[in-house]
Amino acid sequence: MSAPVAARERRAPAAALRACSFLALWVVLIGGAAGNLVVGVVTAAVATWISLRLLPAGSIPLRPMALPGLALRFAWNSVVAGWDIARRALDPRLPVRPGFIVYPVGFARGPVRNLFTTLTSLLPGSVPAGEDGDVLLYHCLDVEQPVAAQLAAEEAVLSRALVGPPGDD
Repeated sequence: MSAPVAARERRAPAAALRACSFLALWVVLIGGAAGNLVVGVVTAAVATWISLRLLPAGSIPLRPMALPGLALRFAWNSVVAGWDIARRALDPRLPVRPGFIVYPVGFARGPVRNLFTTLTSLLPGSVPAGEDGDVLLYHCLDVEQPVAAQLAAEEAVLSRALVGPPGDD
């Protein structure tokens, strides 16, 4: 099988999934009336084309069966982070010791590292703030919390969800 044919076969399922996702988002946001649906189909097609140009199929080699687990973990971390920040904002007795930590990440620069920073942006009280080579800088609300251990746990979860070895992108 030639390389262009193999690439097309890999892109087709990704394009279909992205198109369906964009169209579903359109229907949720705008509605499913006939007139809206025509515009939604065109918009989903354009969004799919753009997304495939910006993030080609296969650039983040995730195991398909790992996606639901990653999505649930991301949603749970989002809820926990929101709750933690609200508690700290509304209860002045809770400690807030802001500062930065450095985390030596095992993922090379590229889409997989970007996915990692996106997933970890919702850890309670921390947000990625920069990078320097193989080190990520995180801003934390409380530097005495086990942020580095949480980041290592998230990195391990993402590594297990990848098809190839960590750092390959």
